[in-house]
Amino acid sequence: SLMVDVTGQTRKEKVILPSYFQGKKPNAIPNKKIEDPASGKVSTSSLATRRDLTKFHLIPPRAIFGVLKEGCTYATTVIMKNVGVNFSRFRVKQPPPYTGLRVMYTPGPVAAGLQAELEIEIFAMLIGGKDTGGLEEVSHNIEIVTETEILLLPVKANILC
Repeated sequence: SLMVDVTGQTRKEKVILPSYFQGKKPNAIPNKKIEDPASGKVSTSSLATRRDLTKFHLIPPRAIFGVLKEGCTYATTVIMKNVGVNFSRFRVKQPPPYTGLRVMYTPGPVAAGLQAELEIEIFAMLIGGKDTGGLEEVSHNIEIVTETEILLLPVKANILC
């Protein structure tokens, strides 16, 4: 029970459930777009609920590069798994060039239960140009637009100069 703790005593404060128990994704925004031109028009009544049944999960949910040497290029892979019951499409908004980030992926539909790989590449460069004591933090949210929501993939790195 959530009313008592491990020792059997009543709790003094409320238990905060993780977002995956509450049915929400931490870095997702509902996509207000009514019809996606890439997915085509749904006119069959059996497919009318399709938009409610398409979901993607990011594995891992964030890309943390750690400490990087200035002037070098690093890459990591993030998997987008379709955990819905129908195929779904997505596209990635490329980050601005000054961030040093680039996302490489193969466009196209992803069938239910299958996954697509996103390769996140970062060129470690200092953005500010001022002396920050030898370490500068870079963070950016990569936007991934699906048919039902906009996923945010946080990318963080510390650049050693």
